Amino acid sequence: MTEQSINGIIQRIARLQDKTGLFPSVRSNAMIGYRRADTNVFFTAITVFTLQHLRAGVSAETQALIDQIQLRAVQAYPIFRNKDGLNTYNFWPTRPSRHFPNGYVFHRFEHFRIPDDIDDTAMVYLTSSPSREQQLWLKTKLSQHANGSQPQRVRNTYAEYRQLRAYSTWFGKHMGVDFDACALSNMLYCIFQYDLPRNQHDTDSLIYLRSVVESGRYVTEPFRCAPHYARTSLFIYHLARLLAAFDIPELTAIRPQLRDDAYRELTKTNNRIEQIIMATSLMRLGETAPTISLDGIEQDISRFHFFIAGLLTAYEQPLLRRFADRSIVQMRWQCEAHSWALVAEHVSLMMNDE
Repeated sequence: MTEQSINGIIQRIARLQDKTGLFPSVRSNAMIGYRRADTNVFFTAITVFTLQHLRAGVSAETQALIDQIQLRAVQAYPIFRNKDGLNTYNFWPTRPSRHFPNGYVFHRFEHFRIPDDIDDTAMVYLTSSPSREQQLWLKTKLSQHANGSQPQRVRNTYAEYRQLRAYSTWFGKHMGVDFDACALSNMLYCIFQYDLPRNQHDTDSLIYLRSVVESGRYVTEPFRCAPHYARTSLFIYHLARLLAAFDIPELTAIRPQLRDDAYRELTKTNNRIEQIIMATSLMRLGETAPTISLDGIEQDISRFHFFIAGLLTAYEQPLLRRFADRSIVQMRWQCEAHSWALVAEHVSLMMNDE
């Protein structure tokens, strides 16, 4: 693994960025024969976020390419900004709303129009240059939609967590409160990155993350702990990234468990992108990770998805929620550029470890 190979991967990623500044992605459900091109800000922002952290280890030419990728992405962000002009961001374009773009059915129903969320907002903030005023505004906005701050309270979690004043995934007033461990990890990364003032919502969000690991629930029931990611490997990836970036005493105790579970998850999957994110997580936790061959990795990329959307997740009716974790009522999202960014991230860490 050489600097030349990582530069080549980033050049490949740059070629995938379209004229709007976005990276193409696809949503699909193989069980019902559904596959559509998707227009969202999420994959573009997380790809840029990943590339930003590789910048120091690549050639000057590739650094300039990463900067160009970021600049073009940031120019696309406004179409995903809150429909009323607030400084939160939606997964899909908002003005006009384009939920489930390029589809034939779901975009016709208001139920599937989602509010702005902490995941997209965190990644946009982390890959742009928000003013201090905007950062502090976001912190206040988060508190206004945290569990216990609205009449609705979280219901899609375990009874012992329902009193936690953790951040909800959603900013919408009429959307049920939702705890997702990976989304929480991303927003906490943003809060720590910008050194925003801490409060009970931050404390309780960290309590939630620590508890679902210590209890083992993120292994036995990942959908209930992170319904928009729903895989233990992705939980480990997000938490390891957060722990590698910041000193967070509340999470120190779970490092050994994350390490052990990462080794186990590494042996459970045959998909090399999944193996790569576990190897990356292990290195971030200070462990030795195996070398993973990149020969023919394109086949693994074509089968890898990074997150899901449950068509019944938003419902709080118990009978409907019983079926929310079934594959037939879930969409899977894939993005070739982001998968290559995960590969580049792994190559970079391996080079630094040599």
